Amino acid sequence: MSSHISTSPSRSILVLGAGELGMPVIRNLARLAVSHPGTRISVMLRATSIDSELPEKQRVVDEIRALGVNIVAGDLVTESVEALAATFAQFDTVIGCTGYAAGRDTPMKVARAAVKSGIPRYFPWQFGVDFDAIGRGGPQDLFDAQLDVREYLRSQTAMDWVIISTGMFTSYLFEPDFGVVDLIGHKVNALGSASNAVTLTTPDDIGAMTARIVFHTPAIRNEIVYLAGDTIRYGDLPDILQKAFGEPFELTIWGVPQLMQELANDPGNMIKKYRAAFAQGKGVAWDVERTFNAKIGAELQGVQAWLDSNVQRS
Repeated sequence: MSSHISTSPSRSILVLGAGELGMPVIRNLARLAVSHPGTRISVMLRATSIDSELPEKQRVVDEIRALGVNIVAGDLVTESVEALAATFAQFDTVIGCTGYAAGRDTPMKVARAAVKSGIPRYFPWQFGVDFDAIGRGGPQDLFDAQLDVREYLRSQTAMDWVIISTGMFTSYLFEPDFGVVDLIGHKVNALGSASNAVTLTTPDDIGAMTARIVFHTPAIRNEIVYLAGDTIRYGDLPDILQKAFGEPFELTIWGVPQLMQELANDPGNMIKKYRAAFAQGKGVAWDVERTFNAKIGAELQGVQAWLDSNVQRS
């Protein structure tokens, strides 16, 4: 960890969003807060979500309240930087967990609001790949927007920041629409080459490690922290899947020229952008041994364990 540290602990924490990642972060912050007297956890949700009569929305709100977490009404998309800053100013730590659903420009808007608010520390929505290693001008333009946020945070000194790089959510590798793993056809479509690798971490593990990072002593600041549940080569996936399902899986290669041509034919397709970006083989994988979870001796869920827990076998 960096020697550049803050002596101010997180005691009043605001989480932005309560979705696939937000809820695991909230649950784990609430669990660890018990060991840090005086800590207050809050979450920002849109008013329409708070007041929704949809059962799935009500279940989320009910769980949040049962955890003793406060709910703050707010909208990252519609509110101004000034309005968001006024809300953020009530806290000492803000953690972005809204993902890309809020739009390309929202991460920078939220970063500007965080700096304007005067909070000591901000965790931006950067739970994913290593945007620095990928660089600019790649197939996925959202990555350039994330680099803009990094450059902005590095350019200012009013606020500390912590970026958590997690790789791909483990479940996404097995999404039928993504197309890398075809469970029905018993096929693995490697992105770029069989030797290309990808780092994978589950949202539950990211939530647990994020809470550990927030409360870590000495406090972590102005640093990129890496997590990894597993880092695997596409060429190793057929054997892993055969072990899980008892049937052989075929390996095919979706080469970079092929994926770039498919994207050129359908330039607005988000899935094709991700396929082409991961096929480049840069900034999407790192050794588990270099991660925060390895340094603290935390065992996260690997691909084999995820398959055992999540995939129904016929």
